[in-house]
Amino acid sequence: MRSFGTSDRAGVRTVSSVIEKVSSRTRSRQFIRVMNRMGASPAAILPLVKDSPNFTHRRFEGEEPSLRPRLRAQTSALLCAIRVGDRGAPVGTVPVVAATPPAAPGELAVTWYGHATSLLEVDGARFLLDPVFSERVSPIRHVGPRRMHPVPGSLAAIPSIDAVLISHDHYDHLDHPSIVRLEETHRPHYVVPLGVNAHLLAWGVPEQRITALDWRGETEVAGIRITCTEARHNSGRGLVDSQTLWAGWAFRGPRHSAYFPGDSGTSKRFASIGADLGPFDLTLMPVGAYDPFWPDIHMDPEQAVAAHRDVNRIGDEMYALTEDEAGVADDFIEGDQRIDTPGGTYEEGERTETTRTVATAAKDSLLVPVHWATFNLSMHWWAEPVRRVRRAAAEARVPVAFPRVGERVDLTSGDAHAVAAAHADPWWEECAAPEDRD
Repeated sequence: MRSFGTSDRAGVRTVSSVIEKVSSRTRSRQFIRVMNRMGASPAAILPLVKDSPNFTHRRFEGEEPSLRPRLRAQTSALLCAIRVGDRGAPVGTVPVVAATPPAAPGELAVTWYGHATSLLEVDGARFLLDPVFSERVSPIRHVGPRRMHPVPGSLAAIPSIDAVLISHDHYDHLDHPSIVRLEETHRPHYVVPLGVNAHLLAWGVPEQRITALDWRGETEVAGIRITCTEARHNSGRGLVDSQTLWAGWAFRGPRHSAYFPGDSGTSKRFASIGADLGPFDLTLMPVGAYDPFWPDIHMDPEQAVAAHRDVNRIGDEMYALTEDEAGVADDFIEGDQRIDTPGGTYEEGERTETTRTVATAAKDSLLVPVHWATFNLSMHWWAEPVRRVRRAAAEARVPVAFPRVGERVDLTSGDAHAVAAAHADPWWEECAAPEDRD
Protein backbone atom coordinates (compact mmCIF):
# COMPACT_ATOMS: atom_id res chain seq x y z
CA MET A 1 0.00 0.00 0.00
CA ARG A 2 1.35 3.40 -0.98
CA SER A 3 1.97 5.77 1.93
CA PHE A 4 0.54 9.28 2.11
CA GLY A 5 4.05 10.64 1.65
CA THR A 6 4.33 9.05 -1.78
CA SER A 7 0.77 9.76 -2.89
CA ASP A 8 0.15 10.95 -6.46
CA ARG A 9 -1.82 13.85 -5.03
CA ALA A 10 0.30 16.87 -4.11
CA GLY A 11 -2.10 17.99 -1.38
CA VAL A 12 -1.89 14.64 0.41
CA ARG A 13 1.90 14.68 0.22
CA THR A 14 1.97 18.21 1.69
CA VAL A 15 -0.31 17.26 4.60
CA SER A 16 1.81 14.15 5.25
CA SER A 17 4.98 16.25 5.29
CA VAL A 18 3.48 18.73 7.77
CA ILE A 19 2.33 15.91 10.06
CA GLU A 20 5.79 14.34 9.96
CA LYS A 21 7.48 17.62 10.85
CA VAL A 22 5.08 18.37 13.70
CA SER A 23 5.47 14.83 15.03
CA SER A 24 9.24 15.09 14.82
CA ARG A 25 9.25 18.41 16.63
CA THR A 26 6.91 17.03 19.30
CA ARG A 27 9.22 14.07 19.86
CA SER A 28 12.18 16.44 20.05
CA ARG A 29 10.42 18.62 22.61
CA GLN A 30 9.51 15.54 24.65
CA PHE A 31 13.11 14.33 24.55
CA ILE A 32 14.43 17.73 25.62
CA ARG A 33 11.85 17.88 28.43
CA VAL A 34 12.90 14.45 29.73
CA MET A 35 16.59 15.31 29.57
CA ASN A 36 15.94 18.57 31.42
CA ARG A 37 14.08 16.77 34.20
CA MET A 38 16.95 14.34 34.55
CA GLY A 39 19.18 17.25 35.51
CA ALA A 40 22.89 17.81 35.09
CA SER A 41 25.14 15.45 33.15
CA PRO A 42 28.00 13.54 34.82
CA ALA A 43 30.41 15.88 33.04
CA ALA A 44 28.74 18.89 34.66
CA ILE A 45 28.65 17.23 38.10
CA LEU A 46 32.28 16.07 38.19
CA PRO A 47 33.98 19.47 38.75
CA LEU A 48 31.75 20.08 41.77
CA VAL A 49 32.48 16.77 43.51
CA LYS A 50 35.93 15.55 42.44
CA ASP A 51 37.79 17.09 45.39
CA SER A 52 35.66 15.42 48.06
CA PRO A 53 37.51 12.77 50.11
CA ASN A 54 34.37 10.66 49.82
CA PHE A 55 34.50 10.67 46.00
CA THR A 56 36.74 7.81 44.86
CA HIS A 57 36.86 5.78 41.65
CA ARG A 58 34.55 8.36 40.07
CA ARG A 59 31.71 7.73 42.53
CA PHE A 60 30.79 8.53 46.12
CA GLU A 61 31.47 5.73 48.56
CA GLY A 62 30.80 5.40 52.27
CA GLU A 63 32.53 3.05 54.65
CA GLU A 64 29.57 0.65 54.41
CA PRO A 65 28.32 -0.88 51.15
CA SER A 66 25.28 0.79 49.61
CA LEU A 67 24.82 -0.98 46.31
CA ARG A 68 21.84 -1.37 44.05
CA PRO A 69 20.82 -4.98 43.40
CA ARG A 70 22.81 -6.69 40.66
CA LEU A 71 21.31 -7.69 37.34
CA ARG A 72 20.09 -11.12 38.45
CA ALA A 73 18.58 -9.64 41.60
CA GLN A 74 16.96 -6.85 39.58
CA THR A 75 15.37 -9.42 37.27
CA SER A 76 14.09 -11.43 40.22
CA ALA A 77 12.82 -8.24 41.89
CA LEU A 78 10.97 -7.23 38.71
CA LEU A 79 9.24 -10.60 38.49
CA CYS A 80 8.33 -10.43 42.16
CA ALA A 81 7.00 -6.88 41.75
CA ILE A 82 4.75 -8.00 38.91
CA ARG A 83 3.43 -10.81 41.09
CA VAL A 84 2.77 -8.85 44.32
CA GLY A 85 2.87 -5.20 43.21
CA ASP A 86 -0.74 -4.54 44.20
CA ARG A 87 0.17 -5.00 47.85
CA GLY A 88 1.75 -1.54 47.89
CA ALA A 89 -1.48 0.35 47.28
CA PRO A 90 -4.35 1.16 49.64
CA VAL A 91 -7.80 -0.20 48.84
CA GLY A 92 -9.63 2.84 50.24
CA THR A 93 -9.21 6.58 50.12
CA VAL A 94 -6.23 7.81 52.14
CA PRO A 95 -7.44 10.48 54.60
CA VAL A 96 -5.74 13.79 53.89
CA VAL A 97 -5.87 16.88 56.12
CA ALA A 98 -5.56 20.26 54.43
CA ALA A 99 -2.14 21.60 55.41
CA THR A 100 -2.39 25.00 57.09
CA PRO A 101 1.10 26.22 57.99
CA PRO A 102 1.01 29.13 60.47
CA ALA A 103 2.00 32.57 59.23
CA ALA A 104 4.98 32.56 61.59
CA PRO A 105 6.97 29.34 62.14
CA GLY A 106 6.58 27.73 65.55
CA GLU A 107 9.11 26.58 68.11
CA LEU A 108 9.08 22.90 67.11
CA ALA A 109 6.58 21.34 64.72
CA VAL A 110 6.40 19.24 61.57
CA THR A 111 3.80 18.84 58.86
CA TRP A 112 4.01 15.67 56.77
CA TYR A 113 3.06 16.24 53.12
CA GLY A 114 3.52 12.59 52.14
CA HIS A 115 6.49 10.32 51.39
CA ALA A 116 9.59 12.19 52.65
CA THR A 117 8.25 15.69 51.97
CA SER A 118 7.94 17.49 55.30
CA LEU A 119 7.70 21.06 56.54
CA LEU A 120 9.84 21.45 59.65
CA GLU A 121 9.67 24.35 62.12
CA VAL A 122 12.57 24.84 64.54
CA ASP A 123 12.94 27.86 66.83
CA GLY A 124 11.11 30.23 64.53
CA ALA A 125 12.67 28.99 61.26
CA ARG A 126 10.90 26.96 58.58
CA PHE A 127 12.53 24.30 56.39
CA LEU A 128 11.04 22.31 53.51
CA LEU A 129 12.52 18.81 53.21
CA ASP A 130 12.68 16.84 49.94
CA PRO A 131 9.79 18.67 48.24
CA VAL A 132 7.93 16.39 45.82
CA PHE A 133 4.57 17.84 44.78
CA SER A 134 4.25 16.14 41.38
CA GLU A 135 1.77 13.43 40.43
CA ARG A 136 4.55 10.99 39.46
CA VAL A 137 8.19 10.46 40.45
CA SER A 138 9.82 9.99 37.07
CA PRO A 139 11.57 11.99 34.34
CA ILE A 140 8.62 11.13 32.08
CA ARG A 141 5.39 12.94 32.89
CA HIS A 142 2.95 10.08 32.29
CA VAL A 143 5.15 7.13 33.33
CA GLY A 144 6.44 6.01 36.71
CA PRO A 145 5.14 5.56 40.27
CA ARG A 146 1.99 7.60 40.76
CA ARG A 147 0.85 9.42 43.87
CA MET A 148 -1.69 7.44 45.91
CA HIS A 149 -3.20 10.43 47.70
CA PRO A 150 -3.54 14.14 46.87
CA VAL A 151 -0.95 16.67 47.96
CA PRO A 152 -2.36 18.22 51.17
CA GLY A 153 -1.37 21.76 50.22
CA SER A 154 0.37 23.79 47.55
CA LEU A 155 3.84 25.28 47.62
CA ALA A 156 2.34 28.73 47.16
CA ALA A 157 0.30 28.28 50.37
CA ILE A 158 3.43 27.96 52.51
CA PRO A 159 3.87 31.46 53.99
CA SER A 160 7.68 31.47 54.11
CA ILE A 161 10.59 29.08 53.67
CA ASP A 162 13.99 29.80 55.19
CA ALA A 163 15.64 26.97 53.27
CA VAL A 164 14.84 23.93 51.16
CA LEU A 165 16.89 20.85 52.00
CA ILE A 166 17.40 17.91 49.65
CA SER A 167 18.70 14.55 50.88
CA HIS A 168 19.72 13.16 47.46
CA ASP A 169 18.81 13.26 43.80
CA HIS A 170 16.52 10.24 43.32
CA TYR A 171 13.26 11.24 41.64
CA ASP A 172 11.15 10.65 44.75
CA HIS A 173 13.27 13.20 46.64
CA LEU A 174 14.41 15.71 44.01
CA ASP A 175 11.52 16.72 41.76
CA HIS A 176 12.18 19.10 38.86
CA PRO A 177 8.61 20.48 38.55
CA SER A 178 8.58 21.22 42.29
CA ILE A 179 11.86 23.12 42.03
CA VAL A 180 10.42 25.12 39.12
CA ARG A 181 7.36 25.95 41.22
CA LEU A 182 9.51 26.92 44.21
CA GLU A 183 11.43 29.33 41.99
CA GLU A 184 8.15 30.86 40.86
CA THR A 185 6.70 31.23 44.36
CA HIS A 186 9.50 31.54 46.93
CA ARG A 187 12.96 31.71 45.34
CA PRO A 188 14.35 30.05 48.50
CA HIS A 189 17.84 29.16 49.62
CA TYR A 190 18.77 25.51 49.02
CA VAL A 191 21.04 23.36 51.21
CA VAL A 192 22.04 20.18 49.38
CA PRO A 193 24.69 17.43 49.35
CA LEU A 194 27.63 17.83 46.99
CA GLY A 195 26.72 17.40 43.35
CA VAL A 196 23.01 18.00 43.79
CA ASN A 197 23.81 21.67 43.27
CA ALA A 198 24.67 20.78 39.66
CA HIS A 199 21.04 19.81 39.03
CA LEU A 200 19.77 23.04 40.57
CA LEU A 201 22.20 25.09 38.51
CA ALA A 202 21.04 23.27 35.37
CA TRP A 203 17.47 24.24 36.25
CA GLY A 204 18.31 27.92 36.58
CA VAL A 205 18.74 28.35 40.34
CA PRO A 206 21.41 31.02 40.98
CA GLU A 207 24.61 29.77 42.58
CA GLN A 208 24.38 32.33 45.40
CA ARG A 209 21.18 30.66 46.66
CA ILE A 210 22.72 27.20 46.92
CA THR A 211 24.87 25.78 49.71
CA ALA A 212 26.41 22.39 48.87
CA LEU A 213 27.95 20.38 51.71
CA ASP A 214 29.96 17.22 52.17
CA TRP A 215 29.34 14.84 55.05
CA ARG A 216 29.77 16.68 58.36
CA GLY A 217 29.85 20.03 56.60
CA GLU A 218 27.84 22.73 58.36
CA THR A 219 26.01 25.95 57.61
CA GLU A 220 23.71 28.30 59.51
CA VAL A 221 20.30 29.41 58.29
CA ALA A 222 18.01 31.72 60.30
CA GLY A 223 19.94 30.96 63.48
CA ILE A 224 19.73 27.18 63.05
CA ARG A 225 22.92 25.14 62.64
CA ILE A 226 22.45 22.58 59.88
CA THR A 227 24.87 19.65 59.60
CA CYS A 228 25.13 17.31 56.62
CA THR A 229 25.31 13.77 58.01
CA GLU A 230 26.36 10.41 56.61
CA ALA A 231 23.80 8.01 55.18
CA ARG A 232 23.94 4.56 53.65
CA HIS A 233 22.32 4.81 50.26
CA ASN A 234 23.20 5.77 46.68
CA SER A 235 22.16 8.34 44.10
CA GLY A 236 21.55 8.85 40.41
CA ARG A 237 18.95 10.06 37.92
CA GLY A 238 20.19 8.14 34.88
CA LEU A 239 22.52 5.31 33.95
CA VAL A 240 25.50 6.60 35.96
CA ASP A 241 25.32 5.72 39.64
CA SER A 242 26.41 7.68 42.74
CA GLN A 243 27.92 10.74 41.08
CA THR A 244 26.20 12.96 43.66
CA LEU A 245 26.27 12.67 47.43
CA TRP A 246 23.36 11.40 49.55
CA ALA A 247 22.93 12.63 53.10
CA GLY A 248 20.83 13.28 56.18
CA TRP A 249 20.37 16.57 58.00
CA ALA A 250 20.74 17.52 61.67
CA PHE A 251 19.11 20.75 62.84
CA ARG A 252 20.08 22.45 66.09
CA GLY A 253 18.64 25.75 67.23
CA PRO A 254 19.03 27.67 70.48
CA ARG A 255 16.25 25.65 72.12
CA HIS A 256 15.26 22.69 69.92
CA SER A 257 16.72 20.10 67.57
CA ALA A 258 15.62 17.67 64.88
CA TYR A 259 17.10 14.99 62.64
CA PHE A 260 16.15 13.71 59.19
CA PRO A 261 18.38 10.87 57.89
CA GLY A 262 17.16 11.11 54.29
CA ASP A 263 17.16 7.66 52.73
CA SER A 264 19.49 5.23 54.46
CA GLY A 265 20.01 1.60 55.14
CA THR A 266 20.80 0.56 58.68
CA SER A 267 24.20 1.90 59.68
CA LYS A 268 26.67 2.10 62.54
CA ARG A 269 27.04 5.79 61.65
CA PHE A 270 23.80 6.58 63.46
CA ALA A 271 25.53 6.09 66.81
CA SER A 272 28.32 8.43 65.72
CA ILE A 273 25.79 11.05 64.63
CA GLY A 274 24.03 10.77 67.98
CA ALA A 275 27.28 11.06 69.89
CA ASP A 276 28.46 14.12 67.99
CA LEU A 277 25.23 15.95 67.18
CA GLY A 278 22.43 14.47 69.32
CA PRO A 279 20.25 13.98 71.15
CA PHE A 280 17.31 15.33 69.15
CA ASP A 281 13.83 16.37 70.19
CA LEU A 282 12.41 14.98 66.95
CA THR A 283 13.45 12.46 64.32
CA LEU A 284 11.79 11.97 60.92
CA MET A 285 12.64 8.35 60.18
CA PRO A 286 12.11 6.67 56.78
CA VAL A 287 10.23 3.42 57.39
CA GLY A 288 9.04 2.25 53.96
CA ALA A 289 10.27 0.97 50.58
CA TYR A 290 12.42 -1.74 52.20
CA ASP A 291 12.91 -5.17 50.67
CA PRO A 292 15.28 -8.17 50.93
CA PHE A 293 16.40 -7.38 47.39
CA TRP A 294 18.01 -4.11 48.59
CA PRO A 295 18.65 -4.47 52.35
CA ASP A 296 21.55 -2.03 52.48
CA ILE A 297 19.87 1.13 51.14
CA HIS A 298 16.51 1.32 52.98
CA MET A 299 15.79 0.53 56.62
CA ASP A 300 12.92 -1.69 57.62
CA PRO A 301 10.64 -0.44 60.46
CA GLU A 302 12.51 -2.21 63.26
CA GLN A 303 15.80 -0.80 62.01
CA ALA A 304 14.26 2.68 61.88
CA VAL A 305 13.30 2.43 65.55
CA ALA A 306 16.83 1.23 66.38
CA ALA A 307 18.29 4.14 64.38
CA HIS A 308 16.11 6.56 66.33
CA ARG A 309 17.51 5.15 69.55
CA ASP A 310 21.08 5.32 68.26
CA VAL A 311 20.96 8.99 67.22
CA ASN A 312 19.53 9.86 70.62
CA ARG A 313 22.00 7.85 72.69
CA ILE A 314 25.21 9.64 73.58
CA GLY A 315 27.90 9.66 76.26
CA ASP A 316 28.39 6.40 78.17
CA GLU A 317 25.12 4.75 77.11
CA MET A 318 26.12 3.97 73.55
CA TYR A 319 24.84 0.44 73.20
CA ALA A 320 21.49 -0.13 71.55
CA LEU A 321 18.99 -2.09 73.60
CA THR A 322 17.12 -3.53 70.62
CA GLU A 323 18.64 -5.64 67.90
CA ASP A 324 18.12 -4.57 64.30
CA GLU A 325 18.51 -7.35 61.77
CA ALA A 326 20.15 -6.26 58.51
CA GLY A 327 20.62 -9.67 56.94
CA VAL A 328 22.90 -10.35 54.00
CA ALA A 329 22.20 -8.81 50.62
CA ASP A 330 21.12 -11.21 47.89
CA ASP A 331 21.95 -14.27 49.99
CA PHE A 332 18.97 -16.09 48.48
CA ILE A 333 20.43 -15.87 44.96
CA GLU A 334 23.23 -18.39 44.60
CA GLY A 335 26.40 -16.91 43.16
CA ASP A 336 25.26 -13.32 43.62
CA GLN A 337 26.21 -12.40 47.16
CA ARG A 338 27.85 -9.42 48.76
CA ILE A 339 28.74 -8.60 52.33
CA ASP A 340 26.28 -6.45 54.26
CA THR A 341 27.21 -4.57 57.42
CA PRO A 342 24.52 -4.73 60.12
CA GLY A 343 23.80 -1.34 61.65
CA GLY A 344 23.81 -0.01 65.15
CA THR A 345 26.45 -0.17 67.83
CA TYR A 346 24.84 -3.26 69.35
CA GLU A 347 26.19 -5.50 66.60
CA GLU A 348 29.29 -3.47 65.80
CA GLY A 349 30.43 -3.15 69.41
CA GLU A 350 32.11 0.15 68.58
CA ARG A 351 32.00 3.27 70.70
CA THR A 352 32.10 6.64 69.00
CA GLU A 353 34.90 8.89 70.20
CA THR A 354 33.34 11.74 72.15
CA THR A 355 33.92 13.64 75.37
CA ARG A 356 30.26 14.54 75.77
CA THR A 357 28.59 13.36 78.97
CA VAL A 358 24.97 14.39 78.37
CA ALA A 359 22.57 11.68 79.51
CA THR A 360 20.72 9.61 76.93
CA ALA A 361 17.52 11.22 75.64
CA ALA A 362 16.13 8.37 73.54
CA LYS A 363 13.07 7.92 75.75
CA ASP A 364 12.19 11.62 75.44
CA SER A 365 12.59 12.03 71.68
CA LEU A 366 9.59 11.81 69.35
CA LEU A 367 9.76 9.66 66.22
CA VAL A 368 7.61 10.58 63.21
CA PRO A 369 7.66 7.90 60.46
CA VAL A 370 7.96 9.14 56.88
CA HIS A 371 8.77 7.65 53.44
CA TRP A 372 5.64 5.53 53.17
CA ALA A 373 1.99 5.76 52.03
CA THR A 374 2.48 8.02 48.98
CA PHE A 375 4.29 6.06 46.23
CA ASN A 376 4.38 2.32 45.63
CA LEU A 377 8.15 1.72 45.53
CA SER A 378 8.50 -1.74 47.06
CA MET A 379 6.72 -5.05 47.56
CA HIS A 380 5.53 -4.88 51.16
CA TRP A 381 1.92 -4.18 52.07
CA TRP A 382 0.92 -0.51 51.98
CA ALA A 383 0.39 -0.07 55.75
CA GLU A 384 2.95 -2.65 56.84
CA PRO A 385 5.64 -0.06 57.71
CA VAL A 386 3.54 1.73 60.34
CA ARG A 387 2.09 -1.48 61.72
CA ARG A 388 5.61 -2.78 62.34
CA VAL A 389 6.89 0.56 63.65
CA ARG A 390 4.07 0.73 66.16
CA ARG A 391 4.91 -2.72 67.53
CA ALA A 392 8.69 -2.15 67.62
CA ALA A 393 8.34 1.27 69.24
CA ALA A 394 6.00 -0.06 71.92
CA GLU A 395 8.50 -2.79 72.80
CA ALA A 396 11.36 -0.24 72.94
CA ARG A 397 9.22 2.37 74.77
CA VAL A 398 9.83 4.95 72.03
CA PRO A 399 7.09 7.59 71.58
CA VAL A 400 5.83 7.72 67.99
CA ALA A 401 3.37 10.13 66.37
CA PHE A 402 1.34 8.91 63.39
CA PRO A 403 -0.04 12.07 61.74
CA ARG A 404 -2.40 11.94 58.81
CA VAL A 405 -1.04 13.37 55.58
CA GLY A 406 -1.11 17.16 55.95
CA GLU A 407 -1.54 17.11 59.73
CA ARG A 408 0.75 19.39 61.76
CA VAL A 409 2.42 17.87 64.83
CA ASP A 410 3.21 20.56 67.41
CA LEU A 411 5.82 19.25 69.81
CA THR A 412 5.40 22.18 72.20
CA SER A 413 1.91 20.96 73.16
CA GLY A 414 3.37 18.50 75.69
CA ASP A 415 6.20 16.06 76.24
CA ALA A 416 7.03 13.46 73.59
CA HIS A 417 4.70 10.85 75.08
CA ALA A 418 1.79 13.29 75.28
CA VAL A 419 2.30 14.36 71.66
CA ALA A 420 2.51 10.71 70.59
CA ALA A 421 -0.75 9.95 72.44
CA ALA A 422 -2.45 12.81 70.58
CA HIS A 423 -1.44 11.28 67.24
CA ALA A 424 -1.93 7.59 67.98
CA ASP A 425 -5.06 6.87 65.95
CA PRO A 426 -4.43 3.98 63.50
CA TRP A 427 -6.09 5.90 60.66
CA TRP A 428 -4.49 3.68 58.01
CA GLU A 429 -6.69 0.73 58.92
CA GLU A 430 -9.74 2.27 57.26
CA CYS A 431 -8.06 2.25 53.83
CA ALA A 432 -5.73 -0.77 54.07
CA ALA A 433 -6.47 -4.15 52.50
CA PRO A 434 -7.97 -6.80 54.82
CA GLU A 435 -4.66 -8.70 54.72
CA ASP A 436 -2.84 -5.46 55.59
CA ARG A 437 -4.16 -5.00 59.11
CA ASP A 438 -3.15 -5.98 62.62
